[in-house]
Amino acid sequence: MASREETSDVTTMGQPIRIRARSRMGMTEALVLMPHPMESGFRRTGRGEVVPAHYITEVQITVGDRTVLEATLSPAVARDPLLSFRFRGGRPGDPIRVSWVDSAGARRADEAVIS
Repeated sequence: MASREETSDVTTMGQPIRIRARSRMGMTEALVLMPHPMESGFRRTGRGEVVPAHYITEVQITVGDRTVLEATLSPAVARDPLLSFRFRGGRPGDPIRVSWVDSAGARRADEAVIS
């Protein structure tokens, strides 16, 4: 089995986005964990070969039909990015949807319910 040092670990991309959101007194706090290798393109294997860049470039988070967060990520973001943020609105039972696009054109979207 190849080590992380030798190859990019794309196995994390098959894992769902983990979303936790809780609403209290009109303010919603959210934590979003996005499994992704986030390769910068600057790392080399033990044999000196460059590991190709592969990272999330765009993130969009919506509650119902309202966008509450949009972000552009760069290769400087660590593996399995964790976003923590707050926004006004969102009630228990509302759906929160997280979607991303990466530098290879892959897409992922997952949804949870605000508690």
